[in-house]
Amino acid sequence: MSNTISIRKGLDIRLVGEATKEIREVPVTGIVGVSPLDFHGLTPKMVVKEGDIVSVGDILFYDKKKESIKFVSPASGTVKQVVRGEKRRITNILIATDGKQTAKKFDLKKISDYSSEEVKALLLESGFWSSMKQRPLDIIADPSNDAKGLFVSSFDSAPLAPDYDYVLSEDMDALQVGFDALQILMKGNVHLSSKPNSEFAKINGVTHHCFEGVHPVGNVGTQIHHIDPVNKGEFVWALNIQEVAAIGKFISSGTIDPTRKIALTGSEINTPTYLKIVKGSTMSALVEKQIEGSNVRYISGNVLTGDKKELTDYIGFYANQITVIPEGDEYKFFLTTGWLGLGFDKFSNSRLFPTFLLPKSKNFRLDTNTNGEERAFVVTGELERVFPFDILPVQLTKAAITEDIDSMENLGIYEVAPEDFALCEYVCTTKINIQDKIRQGLDLIASECM
Repeated sequence: MSNTISIRKGLDIRLVGEATKEIREVPVTGIVGVSPLDFHGLTPKMVVKEGDIVSVGDILFYDKKKESIKFVSPASGTVKQVVRGEKRRITNILIATDGKQTAKKFDLKKISDYSSEEVKALLLESGFWSSMKQRPLDIIADPSNDAKGLFVSSFDSAPLAPDYDYVLSEDMDALQVGFDALQILMKGNVHLSSKPNSEFAKINGVTHHCFEGVHPVGNVGTQIHHIDPVNKGEFVWALNIQEVAAIGKFISSGTIDPTRKIALTGSEINTPTYLKIVKGSTMSALVEKQIEGSNVRYISGNVLTGDKKELTDYIGFYANQITVIPEGDEYKFFLTTGWLGLGFDKFSNSRLFPTFLLPKSKNFRLDTNTNGEERAFVVTGELERVFPFDILPVQLTKAAITEDIDSMENLGIYEVAPEDFALCEYVCTTKINIQDKIRQGLDLIASECM
């Protein structure tokens, strides 16, 4: 293990509702959904139509701009509906499952017999490539680019995030096979970042890094910045560690395993726990009989970067947890729970409330209320205290808002993704959706500079 890198700039948001160390298996739901909207910048081209019968691993659609990138079915059954939104944009492909989970069989050979191009072709054909993210731009990796490295984080430091040491404790052999495949794929290094004393440090054939500190220490963007930053003209790839295990299982068995283990978390969940689900399952089936309150928000992902969902929606492609917290649209009496209240139930990054005197083990039941409206930027230094990059977050955000391409390039836009600014958005008194502004800046860079 290499020297430990300590992250001091950041913030751990301590929420009620951490998942207990127990895994409950959820049967495949009657309908599963695959949404092209989960893949930023994607223009899907359908391969199947309504009424077609599909197996696990059959191709549903591909990227119209890069036809080699394919997206496969997580369930066997019948294509029930291709849902379209405005301008006939495809928003969801719904599959009525048959409960059998019949899987397409791939003809594979020993992993040691594959070349780099053969591994790439295999990941593209099986749909695993859609899990590979690229920096810059934070989009699906372009297989025609040569990446200088591939980064995998073995832990997540976001609020109530799943514990991968527990989730993948029985999948170490599959992980090793998956990393062996990635080593063949990459011309550059495969980097694996872990917490101190993690079992993942035993994985062979990768470049190990050890991180400790506060969130966003587990974000792959933070790790890339401290290991091998991205400059203009360079590319790096990133992959979730559960996807690496899934690749290993696929190479070992010849069939795709569409199940993932997610954390069901949040203060409004009766029994926070881990669920083993099929990708694309309905939210209603995953939170059934688990909701404590009535006025709640369902989030596919964590509270900082996740997507708001309804019970009729489907869990997002990249989500590894579901969080349910109070909606926060109720009025608060200003003398008790409002802005003049004592604040013993409030969490703050500053010492505005007396809760900073409480022990660090104290967790909070927080809602979605922003406690104010959008306002002008004020120089306070609060963003810099939670942003562990050698980048000026306020200046970069302003450059993205004003569409100043030169300033964005000079300030490090090629290194970042919207999730890197999630904590900045949380602590910022402006109430501006900083992640959206950074995404708009990245889209402008993609259209004008790439």
